[in-house]
Amino acid sequence: MPFPPAAWGGRPAWAEIDLDAVAHNVRVMAARAAPARLFAVVKANAYGHGAVAVAREALAAGASALAVVCVDEGEELRRAGVQAPIVVVGHTPPSDAARAVALGLEPTVAAFELAEALSRAARARGGEVRVHLELESGLNRHGLPPEALVALAERARELPGLRVEGLFTHFAAAEEGDQRFTRGQFEVLRQVSARLPWIPTRHCSASASVLLDREMGLEAVRVGLAMYGYPPAPWVGADADLRPVLSLRARLARLLEVPKGATVGYGRTWAAPRPSRIGLVMCGYADGYRRSFGNRAHALLRGRRVPVVGRVAMDMCMVDATAVEGAAVGDPVTLLGRDGAEVVDADELAALEGTISWEILAGVTARVPRLYLRGGQVEAVTTLNERVPG
Repeated sequence: MPFPPAAWGGRPAWAEIDLDAVAHNVRVMAARAAPARLFAVVKANAYGHGAVAVAREALAAGASALAVVCVDEGEELRRAGVQAPIVVVGHTPPSDAARAVALGLEPTVAAFELAEALSRAARARGGEVRVHLELESGLNRHGLPPEALVALAERARELPGLRVEGLFTHFAAAEEGDQRFTRGQFEVLRQVSARLPWIPTRHCSASASVLLDREMGLEAVRVGLAMYGYPPAPWVGADADLRPVLSLRARLARLLEVPKGATVGYGRTWAAPRPSRIGLVMCGYADGYRRSFGNRAHALLRGRRVPVVGRVAMDMCMVDATAVEGAAVGDPVTLLGRDGAEVVDADELAALEGTISWEILAGVTARVPRLYLRGGQVEAVTTLNERVPG
């Protein structure tokens, strides 16, 4: 089990990011999507995994472009030297047009005002900006309905310095069992694209559709969750060999013997049913480990499942280590991930919270150091304030 480098005196809580698993998952999904190109979705700090490192690994494994949700996320990648195409799939205000052009991003345009601003910025630099248009086909969120989109596309086509590169839609229920609504959305996209045959790239499939329906791959797919090792639903992609990328661990900071009946944590929500040995784990809800996991979740200690007891606090939580022989201060506790034969995965934690694995992964906060592993060895470490070579 990896540990932070001895020379790094960082926090006793960390996330391990398995770069080999990223590369493997990208290759699996690229093979499923072929001949469509794969856009690696690295928004939200790559779902909590670290945008720069994941972007580089995904591109090296075969992704042809990246997808983010805002200009700031694109700028982070450009500052790190990432040169691949970056599609901004979220809203870009006209005030960000010049910055988007300067960074060489491909914004999504939903209004002619933005198209004009991007055109002016591109002409001022003597270059061209590529843009994507989002079709509203049933999600009712960010895109334009068919007639409005066709009208915008034709107007944008005439603007100097602007090239309409992509047309896409976003499925509302692709991971649900009934695919009729998704197929309906797909048909709307095909009908609109037939009216705009000059737009070269169409994309609609995210992880679920890549795993379910090759026909919807079109020219490109946007892969997010599956790249991080999780299927969008238990019945989706059961035959795909996806490998979880992120583990969240922390060292035991203290072991405390408490008598039967003693309570642990705020609100006194847990009382020891017997003389107990309580382990203090320096990871809490400010790190992304939810307050609601107290008295519900399990962690892993020396390869055994141990209950999380008492309320999870902002910066720490407690586990009942009574049954783990030999447990000692400094032992790693796995809050998310594998230890030996035992696993606590994001789906298990999401079920406790009544949410989805996306939210569990993306919730790991910036103050948690990331250890990037290759071949089981730490290659680099990023902390809140710096990047440290492995």
